[in-house]
Amino acid sequence: MKINLHSHTTRCGHASGTEKEFVEEALRIGMTDFGFSDHTPMTFPETYKSGIRMKLEEMQDYTDTVLGLRKEYEGKINIYLGLEVEYYPALFDSYIKFMSDYPLEYMILGQHSLNNEYDGVWPGEPTEDVSRLKRYVEQVIEGLSTGKFIYLAHPDLMNYVGDEATYLKEMEKLCGYAYDHKIPLEINLLGIGEGRFYPNPVFWKLAGEVGNDVVMALDAHHVRMIDVPDAEEKAMKMVKDFGLHLIETPLPKMK
Repeated sequence: MKINLHSHTTRCGHASGTEKEFVEEALRIGMTDFGFSDHTPMTFPETYKSGIRMKLEEMQDYTDTVLGLRKEYEGKINIYLGLEVEYYPALFDSYIKFMSDYPLEYMILGQHSLNNEYDGVWPGEPTEDVSRLKRYVEQVIEGLSTGKFIYLAHPDLMNYVGDEATYLKEMEKLCGYAYDHKIPLEINLLGIGEGRFYPNPVFWKLAGEVGNDVVMALDAHHVRMIDVPDAEEKAMKMVKDFGLHLIETPLPKMK
């Protein structure tokens, strides 16, 4: 891998290591482009506090840190300012307005909750509830339809353990929308490296049949998650086994 746009910082509360350490490790293994996409702050109601993301007041420091590293490493590696974002219908307009004050270069859609987080559930919880599966697909498509996202992270995060035919029927809608609108789907190396329930081979077989564009990304929360040749090798085997259309990760334009 020469390009990675999916990585996190300590501000999200479940990552470790400094941004500089991430960049140094990316340089060491020969990466040319590295993006920070920490879990975005959100314009939640004051009564709700999320424990999985940056706070609104941390966005300026995040911006200053990433852009400072860009200047420091200019000519050695390209560094990008991004965010991993959920599409929360009740909050999205206010969120976009808040972010307009920052020189954000890209957003990745990573749907970690149904509805608006404060009134939803984590899609990674094993479930046979078809309504959750349908809501996940609907919400992801709604998010992608905003045109704000460069790709869809871990599209198989929905951990539906019910009837496979039902799963395929719903996920075909998601894959079909992404295919029609040329939105890449991410093979998540964190999921591979940690042996999580994703990547889901049932999903990726479907993506191969649909013909989706596919990218690979680290989803790095620690420095040790940057140099992961074993996970990359397994991802490449998936690409071969399922006939996936692997493309180079689309790079944002620097501001």
